[in-house]
Amino acid sequence: MTAFLQLDQVSKSFGAVVVADGLSVEVAEGQALGIIGPNGAGKTSMFNLITGTLAPNSGKVYFDGADITRTSAASRCRSGMARSFQVPQPFSGMTVFENAMIAATQAGGMKGSEAEDFCVEVLEQTELLDRANTLAGGLTLLGRKRLELTRALCAKPKLLMLDEIAGGLTEAECTSLVETIQDIHSRGVTIIWIEHVVHALLAVVDKLMVIDFGSKVAEGEPRAIMESPEVQQIYLGIEANA
Repeated sequence: MTAFLQLDQVSKSFGAVVVADGLSVEVAEGQALGIIGPNGAGKTSMFNLITGTLAPNSGKVYFDGADITRTSAASRCRSGMARSFQVPQPFSGMTVFENAMIAATQAGGMKGSEAEDFCVEVLEQTELLDRANTLAGGLTLLGRKRLELTRALCAKPKLLMLDEIAGGLTEAECTSLVETIQDIHSRGVTIIWIEHVVHALLAVVDKLMVIDFGSKVAEGEPRAIMESPEVQQIYLGIEANA
Protein backbone atom coordinates (compact mmCIF):
# COMPACT_ATOMS: atom_id res chain seq x y z
CA MET A 1 0.00 0.00 0.00
CA THR A 2 1.34 3.45 -0.96
CA ALA A 3 1.72 5.77 2.01
CA PHE A 4 -0.63 8.76 2.12
CA LEU A 5 2.04 10.72 3.99
CA GLN A 6 5.71 9.75 3.98
CA LEU A 7 8.83 11.23 5.49
CA ASP A 8 11.84 9.56 3.89
CA GLN A 9 15.09 9.91 5.85
CA VAL A 10 14.32 13.51 6.79
CA SER A 11 16.99 15.38 8.75
CA LYS A 12 17.01 18.90 10.17
CA SER A 13 19.44 20.63 12.47
CA PHE A 14 20.12 24.10 13.79
CA GLY A 15 23.87 24.10 14.26
CA ALA A 16 24.62 21.38 16.80
CA VAL A 17 20.93 20.96 17.70
CA VAL A 18 19.40 18.09 15.77
CA VAL A 19 15.58 18.08 15.63
CA ALA A 20 15.17 15.33 13.00
CA ASP A 21 17.79 12.65 12.41
CA GLY A 22 17.05 10.48 9.39
CA LEU A 23 13.38 10.37 10.37
CA SER A 24 11.19 8.03 8.30
CA VAL A 25 7.42 7.90 8.83
CA GLU A 26 4.61 6.37 6.79
CA VAL A 27 0.91 7.01 7.40
CA ALA A 28 -1.80 5.25 5.41
CA GLU A 29 -4.94 7.08 4.29
CA GLY A 30 -7.58 6.94 7.01
CA GLN A 31 -5.09 5.91 9.69
CA ALA A 32 -4.64 7.58 13.08
CA LEU A 33 -0.99 7.74 14.19
CA GLY A 34 -0.06 8.78 17.72
CA ILE A 35 3.32 10.36 18.47
CA ILE A 36 4.90 10.34 21.92
CA GLY A 37 8.31 11.23 23.27
CA PRO A 38 10.06 13.33 25.91
CA ASN A 39 10.00 17.12 25.80
CA GLY A 40 12.48 18.29 23.18
CA ALA A 41 12.38 15.00 21.30
CA GLY A 42 11.52 16.69 17.98
CA LYS A 43 7.79 15.99 17.81
CA THR A 44 6.60 19.50 16.96
CA SER A 45 9.58 19.94 14.63
CA MET A 46 8.30 16.87 12.75
CA PHE A 47 4.95 18.64 12.31
CA ASN A 48 6.75 21.74 11.05
CA LEU A 49 8.64 19.63 8.52
CA ILE A 50 5.39 18.04 7.35
CA THR A 51 3.53 21.34 7.02
CA GLY A 52 6.41 23.20 5.39
CA THR A 53 7.19 25.78 8.06
CA LEU A 54 10.59 24.07 8.33
CA ALA A 55 12.61 22.90 5.32
CA PRO A 56 14.66 19.71 5.79
CA ASN A 57 18.42 19.70 5.32
CA SER A 58 18.03 16.33 3.61
CA GLY A 59 15.38 13.74 2.88
CA LYS A 60 12.00 13.88 1.17
CA VAL A 61 8.38 14.54 2.17
CA TYR A 62 5.55 12.99 0.14
CA PHE A 63 1.82 13.66 0.49
CA ASP A 64 -1.05 12.14 -1.45
CA GLY A 65 1.26 10.81 -4.14
CA ALA A 66 3.31 14.00 -4.66
CA ASP A 67 6.79 15.11 -3.60
CA ILE A 68 6.11 18.23 -1.51
CA THR A 69 9.61 18.63 -0.02
CA ARG A 70 10.02 22.14 -1.45
CA THR A 71 6.35 23.10 -1.57
CA SER A 72 5.24 26.13 0.46
CA ALA A 73 3.26 25.81 3.69
CA ALA A 74 0.32 27.63 2.07
CA SER A 75 0.25 25.18 -0.84
CA ARG A 76 0.40 22.23 1.53
CA CYS A 77 -2.54 23.62 3.47
CA ARG A 78 -4.58 24.08 0.29
CA SER A 79 -3.70 20.52 -0.77
CA GLY A 80 -5.37 19.12 2.36
CA MET A 81 -3.12 19.52 5.42
CA ALA A 82 -4.29 21.27 8.56
CA ARG A 83 -2.99 21.41 12.11
CA SER A 84 -3.78 22.65 15.58
CA PHE A 85 -1.17 24.28 17.80
CA GLN A 86 -0.15 23.31 21.31
CA VAL A 87 -0.96 26.84 22.49
CA PRO A 88 -4.26 27.92 20.85
CA GLN A 89 -3.79 30.88 18.52
CA PRO A 90 -7.25 32.26 17.69
CA PHE A 91 -8.00 35.77 16.50
CA SER A 92 -9.06 36.79 19.99
CA GLY A 93 -10.96 39.93 18.97
CA MET A 94 -13.12 38.03 16.47
CA THR A 95 -16.03 35.75 17.18
CA VAL A 96 -15.83 31.98 17.04
CA PHE A 97 -17.80 32.03 13.78
CA GLU A 98 -15.51 34.65 12.23
CA ASN A 99 -12.47 32.54 13.15
CA ALA A 100 -14.08 29.55 11.45
CA MET A 101 -14.97 31.59 8.36
CA ILE A 102 -11.38 32.77 7.90
CA ALA A 103 -10.23 29.15 7.82
CA ALA A 104 -13.04 28.08 5.49
CA THR A 105 -12.42 30.87 2.98
CA GLN A 106 -8.64 31.28 3.13
CA ALA A 107 -7.62 27.63 3.58
CA GLY A 108 -10.73 25.71 2.59
CA GLY A 109 -11.28 27.71 -0.62
CA MET A 110 -15.01 28.23 -0.02
CA LYS A 111 -17.07 31.39 -0.49
CA GLY A 112 -20.34 32.91 0.61
CA SER A 113 -23.16 30.67 1.76
CA GLU A 114 -21.13 27.53 1.05
CA ALA A 115 -18.50 28.65 3.59
CA GLU A 116 -21.14 29.75 6.10
CA ASP A 117 -23.04 26.46 5.90
CA PHE A 118 -19.84 24.46 6.23
CA CYS A 119 -18.75 26.45 9.29
CA VAL A 120 -22.08 25.81 10.96
CA GLU A 121 -21.68 22.09 10.27
CA VAL A 122 -18.15 22.02 11.72
CA LEU A 123 -19.11 24.11 14.77
CA GLU A 124 -21.90 21.67 15.49
CA GLN A 125 -19.43 18.78 15.20
CA THR A 126 -16.96 20.48 17.58
CA GLU A 127 -19.73 21.50 20.02
CA LEU A 128 -19.14 25.24 19.60
CA LEU A 129 -22.24 26.21 17.65
CA ASP A 130 -23.86 27.73 20.75
CA ARG A 131 -20.73 29.92 21.18
CA ALA A 132 -20.60 31.03 17.55
CA ASN A 133 -21.09 34.73 18.41
CA THR A 134 -18.73 34.67 21.41
CA LEU A 135 -15.42 36.47 21.11
CA ALA A 136 -12.66 33.87 20.85
CA GLY A 137 -10.70 35.64 23.59
CA GLY A 138 -13.51 34.94 26.05
CA LEU A 139 -13.50 31.16 25.64
CA THR A 140 -12.36 28.71 28.32
CA LEU A 141 -9.27 26.58 27.65
CA LEU A 142 -11.49 23.74 26.40
CA GLY A 143 -13.31 26.22 24.18
CA ARG A 144 -10.04 27.50 22.73
CA LYS A 145 -8.88 23.93 22.11
CA ARG A 146 -12.16 23.19 20.35
CA LEU A 147 -11.75 26.35 18.29
CA GLU A 148 -8.26 25.21 17.23
CA LEU A 149 -9.88 21.97 16.09
CA THR A 150 -12.69 23.89 14.37
CA ARG A 151 -10.32 26.09 12.40
CA ALA A 152 -8.31 23.08 11.27
CA LEU A 153 -11.46 21.24 10.17
CA CYS A 154 -12.76 24.30 8.31
CA ALA A 155 -9.72 23.95 6.03
CA LYS A 156 -11.33 20.67 4.83
CA PRO A 157 -8.25 18.57 5.66
CA LYS A 158 -7.41 15.16 4.31
CA LEU A 159 -4.69 15.08 6.98
CA LEU A 160 -5.37 16.54 10.43
CA MET A 161 -2.42 17.10 12.76
CA LEU A 162 -3.08 17.66 16.46
CA ASP A 163 -0.33 19.02 18.72
CA GLU A 164 -1.08 18.25 22.40
CA ILE A 165 -4.70 19.26 22.03
CA ALA A 166 -5.64 17.49 25.28
CA GLY A 167 -2.94 19.19 27.36
CA GLY A 168 -4.13 21.13 30.40
CA LEU A 169 -7.69 19.81 30.33
CA THR A 170 -9.54 18.14 33.19
CA GLU A 171 -10.35 14.45 32.90
CA ALA A 172 -13.97 15.18 31.96
CA GLU A 173 -12.93 17.78 29.38
CA CYS A 174 -10.37 15.39 27.91
CA THR A 175 -12.97 12.62 27.61
CA SER A 176 -15.35 14.99 25.84
CA LEU A 177 -12.66 16.12 23.39
CA VAL A 178 -11.57 12.54 22.68
CA GLU A 179 -15.14 11.68 21.71
CA THR A 180 -15.09 14.52 19.18
CA ILE A 181 -11.76 13.33 17.73
CA GLN A 182 -13.07 9.76 17.52
CA ASP A 183 -16.01 11.09 15.50
CA ILE A 184 -13.66 12.96 13.14
CA HIS A 185 -11.55 9.85 12.63
CA SER A 186 -14.66 7.72 11.99
CA ARG A 187 -15.44 10.01 9.04
CA GLY A 188 -12.23 8.92 7.31
CA VAL A 189 -9.91 11.82 8.16
CA THR A 190 -6.26 10.77 8.49
CA ILE A 191 -4.86 11.93 11.84
CA ILE A 192 -1.40 12.42 13.32
CA TRP A 193 -1.62 13.30 17.00
CA ILE A 194 1.21 14.38 19.31
CA GLU A 195 0.14 13.98 22.93
CA HIS A 196 1.45 13.54 26.48
CA VAL A 197 -2.00 12.43 27.71
CA VAL A 198 -1.37 8.85 26.61
CA HIS A 199 -4.76 7.40 27.56
CA ALA A 200 -6.37 9.92 25.21
CA LEU A 201 -4.16 8.73 22.37
CA LEU A 202 -4.87 5.07 23.08
CA ALA A 203 -8.60 5.73 22.73
CA VAL A 204 -8.16 6.90 19.14
CA VAL A 205 -4.96 5.86 17.37
CA ASP A 206 -4.32 2.72 15.31
CA LYS A 207 -0.53 3.00 15.54
CA LEU A 208 1.88 4.60 18.00
CA MET A 209 5.35 5.96 17.31
CA VAL A 210 7.99 7.03 19.83
CA ILE A 211 10.51 9.76 18.98
CA ASP A 212 13.64 10.66 20.95
CA PHE A 213 16.43 13.03 19.88
CA GLY A 214 14.77 13.43 16.49
CA SER A 215 14.87 9.70 15.72
CA LYS A 216 12.19 7.03 15.65
CA VAL A 217 12.70 4.68 18.60
CA ALA A 218 9.69 2.39 18.21
CA GLU A 219 6.52 2.03 16.15
CA GLY A 220 3.62 -0.40 16.21
CA GLU A 221 0.44 -1.47 17.98
CA PRO A 222 -0.20 1.19 20.67
CA ARG A 223 -0.49 -0.94 23.81
CA ALA A 224 2.42 -3.16 22.80
CA ILE A 225 4.57 -0.07 22.31
CA MET A 226 3.63 1.30 25.74
CA GLU A 227 4.57 -2.03 27.35
CA SER A 228 8.04 -2.03 25.73
CA PRO A 229 10.80 -1.74 28.38
CA GLU A 230 12.81 0.53 26.08
CA VAL A 231 9.88 2.90 25.63
CA GLN A 232 9.11 2.91 29.34
CA GLN A 233 12.71 3.81 30.10
CA ILE A 234 12.85 6.62 27.51
CA TYR A 235 9.38 8.05 27.93
CA LEU A 236 8.41 7.22 31.50
CA GLY A 237 11.83 7.10 33.13
CA ILE A 238 11.33 3.50 34.26
CA GLU A 239 14.46 1.40 34.28
CA ALA A 240 14.21 -1.59 31.93
CA ASN A 241 15.17 -4.04 34.70
CA ALA A 242 12.90 -2.49 37.33
